Amino acid sequence: MPEAAASVVLAGAIESGAPSPLGATPNGRGVNFAVHAGPAEAVKLCLFDAATGAAAGTVWLPSRTGDVWHGFLPEPCAGVGTLYAYRVHGPYAPERGERCNPAKLLIDPCARSITGEPRHGAALFDLGEAFGLDSAAAMPRCRVVDHDYDWDGDRSPGTPWRDTVIYELHVKGFTARHPGVPEALRGTYLGLAHPAAIDWLKRLGITAVELLPCQAFATEGFLRDRGLVNYWGYNPIAWSAPATQYAIADPVAEFRQMVRALHSAGIEVILDVVFNHTGEGNGEGPTLSLKGFDNAAYYRLADANPATYVNDTGCGNTINCEHPATVALILDSLRWWVEAMHVDGFRFDLAPVLGRTRTGFDRQAAIFTQLRADPILAYVKLIAEPWDIGPGGYQLGGFPAGWAEWNDRYRDTVRSFWRGDPHGLGALAERLAGSSDLFRHHARRPTASVNFVTSHDGFTLADLVAYNGKHNEANLENNADGHSDNLSWNCGVEGPATDEAVLELRARQVRNLLATLLLSQGVPMLQAGDEFGRTQGGNNNAYCQDNAIGWLDWSLAERHASLVAYVRALLVLRRRRPELRRETFLKGVRRPGRGHDVSWLHPAGREMSEADWNDPRGRALGVLLDGAEGRGPELLLLFNAGGEAVEFSLPAVLAPALWNVVADSAADDRGPPITLATPRRVPGHGALVLERLDPLSAAAGS
Repeated sequence: MPEAAASVVLAGAIESGAPSPLGATPNGRGVNFAVHAGPAEAVKLCLFDAATGAAAGTVWLPSRTGDVWHGFLPEPCAGVGTLYAYRVHGPYAPERGERCNPAKLLIDPCARSITGEPRHGAALFDLGEAFGLDSAAAMPRCRVVDHDYDWDGDRSPGTPWRDTVIYELHVKGFTARHPGVPEALRGTYLGLAHPAAIDWLKRLGITAVELLPCQAFATEGFLRDRGLVNYWGYNPIAWSAPATQYAIADPVAEFRQMVRALHSAGIEVILDVVFNHTGEGNGEGPTLSLKGFDNAAYYRLADANPATYVNDTGCGNTINCEHPATVALILDSLRWWVEAMHVDGFRFDLAPVLGRTRTGFDRQAAIFTQLRADPILAYVKLIAEPWDIGPGGYQLGGFPAGWAEWNDRYRDTVRSFWRGDPHGLGALAERLAGSSDLFRHHARRPTASVNFVTSHDGFTLADLVAYNGKHNEANLENNADGHSDNLSWNCGVEGPATDEAVLELRARQVRNLLATLLLSQGVPMLQAGDEFGRTQGGNNNAYCQDNAIGWLDWSLAERHASLVAYVRALLVLRRRRPELRRETFLKGVRRPGRGHDVSWLHPAGREMSEADWNDPRGRALGVLLDGAEGRGPELLLLFNAGGEAVEFSLPAVLAPALWNVVADSAADDRGPPITLATPRRVPGHGALVLERLDPLSAAAGS
């Protein structure tokens, strides 16, 4: 049927519908369409052929309730699978913050599925000669999605925070080169759902995967011009639609299948979500969705010149979380991911934007209070990246109770200590004990701290000990992008090395960093591939490297099998020992009828004094943890970040028991249980982890 004739049919069929819920909602009889468009004078619903994507008719939404336009199309005019988008008629006055332009086809802000990403070109823009160019040929379509799905009894693993071990991965990069995943599935949601991928996570001891952005995203024009792509995905265009880049056919169904497979293995799914900016950029950026519906409601605009976008994100625009429509849209998206996609939690990129007001960051902002009150969202895992680049943007420790936060102070302290920087002992002890200086207020716990040494943003662990400087030449920005202060140390040679002494020192440093991370109070986060020496060749900003730089090289897993075994042993210890998973901060005080929860030991065998803590030459520390059941010392950690071996004189109370060497960063072979001799030698740049054996366990093993 020609589009004009189809439009007549649609006009005769459309009913008033309802203003809630927003989005395209099928009910078996048809589809209700509802969209917020405050400044609009009229909103046109455009339908497209499901097979070709060609125009199949248009119709005006007949009703308006407040700022929401809505209408109901009965079957067969619309149903599950229908492709659609919008055009908004209304004022275009950027100097007043209004950017309605009916020439631009718009993605539904509540779209649950889209057909791809925009094709970069002049038609996407609205300034100058581009204003009247029709963008339909360059834009994806939205797809009506069935809210119901047979989850076959799927339930969230519900892992407590204290038992959580997070593994940050990229959906494509994790399996793109995985030999155990069928080639047709590599780099996809279904690839991550494959038993070979899940088995690795299970055997390693992971309880939750944190997936780099899976919200529908697009590659920026400047990257396309260089022949690169936005690999990480921090450029969203539809917050509630799964990214099509990781789908074979149906992104919604395949994402759900992935979640179900991970849940069946007891692994939670945490999404890295980007609610701080969108891919529409600044005033010179494309018009794809929010800009064309209600620019001033969705984005923070400069008071003096509303044509200018506040840029507290560094990405061209900043989401306006003071506006009720924006808050409602974000909460609606989060509920969709939890209810319809069974996601277990979220890591919020540049999270201070959520609480930004005209007067600064507010930990009681509307979105935080509504999250706490929402029965669907109140108990999912919420993790903040607690900084952005705007005024007062560093908010580590400033988020409300119930939130966890990426602790970059932990990252920097641990890196600095193992690099051998002075004055590091006290800071290291604070981080090992749960970062109470940051999180003890408002009844928060050590589990508010998500501890990490590396993440997607920066060096891999192998590169952290192999490069003093970044090497981002492949990004085609003259190595000007990425962080310059990485607190890294190349162990004497920049980049690849053949000297056995250098390689052995690097291996020891990697193990030192991993032991510290996995045995600290708080929630550990491991970056995918760090357990087997993944490298990006010194690139510390691989956001545009959808290639071997950004993908995991699984051949390293076999070559570095001893490192994998080391990580597994540490995670087994963490899982077995409640002393490492406390919900109260280590304080170093004596408890009634019991010993100290933690004793900080000087190599001379005494407890650390104030002078010891402040000694700039101090590089070695012993950490003695009492058992959770008050049976006396159970765990002993000996750290030596100096270049020379250190002899630890150990307290006499340790000697009568047998101790198992759980991890020795200087040796692959941990050997048989030992009776601790004093002094105990720890080599330079070395870490030793010992666990007291129960007498019955020791007898059984002898």
